Amino acid sequence: MLLSIDSGLSALEQDQQSLNVIGNNIANVNTVGFKSGSFNFADTLSQTLGTNAAGSIQVGTGVMSAGISNDFSAGSITATGVQTDMAVNGNGFFLVKDPTSGNSYVTQDGQFTVDSNGYLVANGGQRVQGYSDAGLSTVGDIKIDNTGAPSGDTSAVQSYTIGSDGKISVLLADGTQFTRGQILLQNVADPSQLVKVGDNLYSGLTAAGATTTPLAPNSSNMGSLVTGSLEMSNVDLATQLTDLITVQSAYQASSKVITTSDNVLQTLINLVR
Repeated sequence: MLLSIDSGLSALEQDQQSLNVIGNNIANVNTVGFKSGSFNFADTLSQTLGTNAAGSIQVGTGVMSAGISNDFSAGSITATGVQTDMAVNGNGFFLVKDPTSGNSYVTQDGQFTVDSNGYLVANGGQRVQGYSDAGLSTVGDIKIDNTGAPSGDTSAVQSYTIGSDGKISVLLADGTQFTRGQILLQNVADPSQLVKVGDNLYSGLTAAGATTTPLAPNSSNMGSLVTGSLEMSNVDLATQLTDLITVQSAYQASSKVITTSDNVLQTLINLVR
């Protein structure tokens, strides 16, 4: 068989995978906190036909996948006016924990809500992590209630605010105000090692070099929190559409290589006849 058929077939397979990545990027252009991916190509082993004075005579056998990399650059921050919506302006991820499995994840989707038990949770019910006590000493599930109020005040929560440093200030019905806790951010040394698990969440914190303890916003090179806002997808639609045209053209050219190679083989068969 002609090597060109192998090369053309491998190109079709990898172009299809590249098309899948582009399609996923475009589908998530409006997904909060989404990070776009890019498909990386690499050539396969070449077949050595011989040597000459210039060196080895080699013919490539096609292309393969070198992996899919994610772009962790920041998306635009858009104001929503919703108090529990948050975006990270700078370095860091929100750290959330599944109350059922105990698994921890990071995300840049700050579209949080307060559940019926007072916990600050992500869309999938994972609880946002940070200093969970009024003394800001214990890392755990963030809860907004009257726990830790001065003198054991048991008045109901009237309102609360979240500062750019992540501190949650609670105002009780009797006018008492105190710091209930603080949202912390998780730093990772190598975000490319994070693994997407759906719901805008990433696992693989150990491989990514996550710090043992999350850090306070505005400290240790961490970004600040922008409340009432969300970080949108970083997908550049114009770039994705351009890549789409490029992949489509490459797919057509690879198809032509296979068709031409088939015609050459057919000609050889006809010669034998």
